[in-house]
Amino acid sequence: MAGAEAVASLAAVAAGWLDHLDGPTATATLRLRRWWSSLSSSGGGRVVAAGPPSRLLGWWWPSAAPWSLRSAWGAARAAAVAPALAAASWACLALSAMLLADAVLLAAASLLAPLRRCRAAGPIAGPGPGEDVDEEAGGRGAGYPMVLVQIPMYNEREVYKLSIGAACGLAWPSDRVIVQVLDDSTDPTVKDLVELECKFWASKGKNVKYEVRNNRKGYKAGALKQGMLYDYVQQCDFVAVFDADFQPEPDFLMRIVPYLVHDPRVALVQARWEFVNPNEFLMTRIQKMTLDYHFKVEQEAGSSMFAFFGFNGTAGVWRISSIKEAGGWEDRTTVEDMDLAVRVGLKGWKFIYVGDVKVKSELPSNLKAYRRQQHRWTCGAANLFRKTGREIILTKEASFGRKLYLIYSFFFIRKVVAHVVPFMLYCVVIPLSVLIPEVTVPVWGVVYVPTAITLLYAIRNPSSIHFIPFWILFENVMSFHRTKATFVGLLELGSVNEWVVTEKIGNSSCIKPAPQILEKPPCRCWDRCTVSEILVAIFLFFCATYNLVHGSDFYFVYIYLQAITFLIVGTGFCGTSRSNS
Repeated sequence: MAGAEAVASLAAVAAGWLDHLDGPTATATLRLRRWWSSLSSSGGGRVVAAGPPSRLLGWWWPSAAPWSLRSAWGAARAAAVAPALAAASWACLALSAMLLADAVLLAAASLLAPLRRCRAAGPIAGPGPGEDVDEEAGGRGAGYPMVLVQIPMYNEREVYKLSIGAACGLAWPSDRVIVQVLDDSTDPTVKDLVELECKFWASKGKNVKYEVRNNRKGYKAGALKQGMLYDYVQQCDFVAVFDADFQPEPDFLMRIVPYLVHDPRVALVQARWEFVNPNEFLMTRIQKMTLDYHFKVEQEAGSSMFAFFGFNGTAGVWRISSIKEAGGWEDRTTVEDMDLAVRVGLKGWKFIYVGDVKVKSELPSNLKAYRRQQHRWTCGAANLFRKTGREIILTKEASFGRKLYLIYSFFFIRKVVAHVVPFMLYCVVIPLSVLIPEVTVPVWGVVYVPTAITLLYAIRNPSSIHFIPFWILFENVMSFHRTKATFVGLLELGSVNEWVVTEKIGNSSCIKPAPQILEKPPCRCWDRCTVSEILVAIFLFFCATYNLVHGSDFYFVYIYLQAITFLIVGTGFCGTSRSNS
């Protein structure tokens, strides 16, 4: 996410602190640098400096190395490496400035959103739950629209009861709601359990439909599309979608559906996610901070400014006619929810985000599951940008403002720039700049811009402000994976349509009282290690050590911290490796 850019500000703070120290810390650092310089200049058969200490690799280049090789490297560095790094630096800085401008706009819009928020015109006409019913007027559900509740699931042994039970407990006339369980499970035992749960609720008078397919074509999108084809769905006006780990409160439909009933131009009403396990690990706490910003700022701002935002795939209610007008569910990407939202939005429909309505869900506590989830979300969004960019530009049914917002802010800045820039600038360009003395990253790009973005994130998460340093460092590690996923999506490479269902633990009743920074996974070291993250950690350790010995600044403070974070995550000492599979 964009807030991960703020990591370099840590180094600036440390630099200012150390610059004003006259005590042992500053003295030790200076002594180390002087000792290493004297060691390099004296030779001793180990290390001989090839020129000034600031020359790249001069501090470890062997004295026996051919002079022509050193000269060739110096010429290549000056002619090609330094200009390329400088160009990458300025490109990243320009994109960072664009990211900051977008963050400021979104923050302002989200803060002003309560003043412009659309409100429901009032309750739905008809008797509420528990009220007397006029049989001549059509029975208990008279005046209530027909609602379909879809619950797609795949081998959800741990959570299937939670979602089905919550859906069947919704406060809505029983003759005006259909709960449709779309089970794509491949485990026969799980399928039997889910079917038995549906029969249990059906025996209690709930209108529950258990539907299965003979294949998983299209994954979740395919299941939802198939679910809309049944005859009984044709009588429904609206459809609510919940993933298998989501637990809506009983009054969910009572609070959401009125927005759709009283404004025929509204296609989607999205509720906010709430989490049952945010304090299980530091990793889940960081996820909560990131998602809270997404809902409080990005979704709120999109709803307020352009009546558009990306559907979150769950905890939302759609007008069925708008889905049909847009062509229904599509499985061309791994973000079928965002795909549908874009196509419906281009038809001119309005979206409303209601942050006051919250739906409980589970955060991934397994690091591998979280990586896969982030790959799917990031890769799918980038691939959707590739496939819909031309359509967005050429459509005549959406306003110019909405099209500009979609192309620039929604897709380019938040689905591409926000994922690529944090890793490229703060884990590649800045570390390399300490090795290439010809390239200097300006202080405003290293300190001021990331600090401003961090503050914009922090003010919307005041209760988690003490976790900001951990969040910054961890998000930079995840930006490494998001960068890879972004290019996979944009270039449509091999794993562009890879779909792995996020694993659920189903342990909401066993939440730890305080976040744990590290947990040692109970598995073999080589099973939990990620080589790419360890290699990045080694690269950062190298850059930090070089800066410590020969640099004139204190970037090594941040670079060491970031290297340690990459190493911790790369060796699996983050989250848990528990698996129910």
